[in-house]
Amino acid sequence: MSELQAAPEASDREVLRGLELQITRKLDGLLHGQYQGLVPGHGSEPGDTRPYQAGDDVRRIDWNVTARLQDPHIRTTIADRELETRALVDLSPSLDFGTADCEKRDLVLAAAAAVGFITARSGNRFGALLAQGHQLRDVPARGGSDHLRAILHRIQSAERLETGSTALGPALRRLGATAGRAGLVVVISDFLATDDWPFALRRIGLEHQLLAIEVVDPRELELPAVGLVPLLDVETGAVREVNTADPALRARYAAAAAAQRSAIAEHLRAARAGHLQLRTDRDWLFDVVRFVTLQRRTRMARP
Repeated sequence: MSELQAAPEASDREVLRGLELQITRKLDGLLHGQYQGLVPGHGSEPGDTRPYQAGDDVRRIDWNVTARLQDPHIRTTIADRELETRALVDLSPSLDFGTADCEKRDLVLAAAAAVGFITARSGNRFGALLAQGHQLRDVPARGGSDHLRAILHRIQSAERLETGSTALGPALRRLGATAGRAGLVVVISDFLATDDWPFALRRIGLEHQLLAIEVVDPRELELPAVGLVPLLDVETGAVREVNTADPALRARYAAAAAAQRSAIAEHLRAARAGHLQLRTDRDWLFDVVRFVTLQRRTRMARP
């Protein structure tokens, strides 16, 4: 039984300690050696130059070297030894839902813990912006495991709202305005907000290394044939009965859900964000390990 599944029977401190042990034991072997971020990206310290290749960021072109050699060159950079990570944690009511091994909110906590314990190493700083409805609670970035555990406790103990939605766009703008020097920005959400969050996310991606962690429940992708089911709209509080025995309705639902997730993925790609999807019916730690492994391989394959 996972720590997430055991949460109802365990104290808050036991759950957080269990998450810490799971993450550090599983990932320590992957993270030895020179520090690298969670997603492929450049640091802030100038490095060598090399010829421009298709797909390189044109903003990194070194125009002095390009003019001297009469051939486009880019300036590489060295990963910072000390990284500041800022996490935007979505705690809207749509996260208080789960039909498999856990609720989506449990995955939000697990994702924040994974990012925190990975990046809060070697004196790296970790901060968070907790977004719940229109309420934003900012926790400044600091180093130390006690500070990280305090943030995780605030996420775990946050009050649950019965209805309402989080304005993700304003929360992202607030995060972009308060983030310090270029670092890692992590957005943990189901990305179901209907405001201008894609534009705000792209703005952040221009200045920071960006990772989007999307949390999903299988019932958000398809409906089972279980007859007449009352469904609650957590944004408005409206309840509607849906006949899930209707195959045409289930097909329309699945098609709309697939289109929605495809649009979310496209918005994340446009922002140049690393995209990690965690599902309530999958082993979240396995997915995190696989993601970190793939990012390391991508970095090693780059010239």
